[in-house]
Amino acid sequence: MRTCSRTACSRRAVATLTYVYADSTAVLGPLATFAEPHAYDLCDQHSERLSAPRGWEVVRLQLGTQQPGPSGDDLLALANAVREAARPVPPRTVEQPRESGREVARKGHLRMLTTD
Repeated sequence: MRTCSRTACSRRAVATLTYVYADSTAVLGPLATFAEPHAYDLCDQHSERLSAPRGWEVVRLQLGTQQPGPSGDDLLALANAVREAARPVPPRTVEQPRESGREVARKGHLRMLTTD
């Protein structure tokens, strides 16, 4: 849970405020997925009372009343991933190397072969 960026406010943040300095615009929109250093998270009270400097425009994007959840595509992708992980993996056959000679010496896992 992220809290309001305003000093001494400990309410839950519901909106994110960003500035577009080149256009003299303040943009207030839904709470961003991640906290960013150049954005301000605001509670419902501070987002309603927001004002911008003289000559600036405030763009208010529609704030969602419910928390965003997974979409139908997200759920379908998750179901497909689970199905794929549950499929049995066919055993791999490993071909044994053919020996072309007779073993003359052995040290650990190494063998010395001679060709006759």
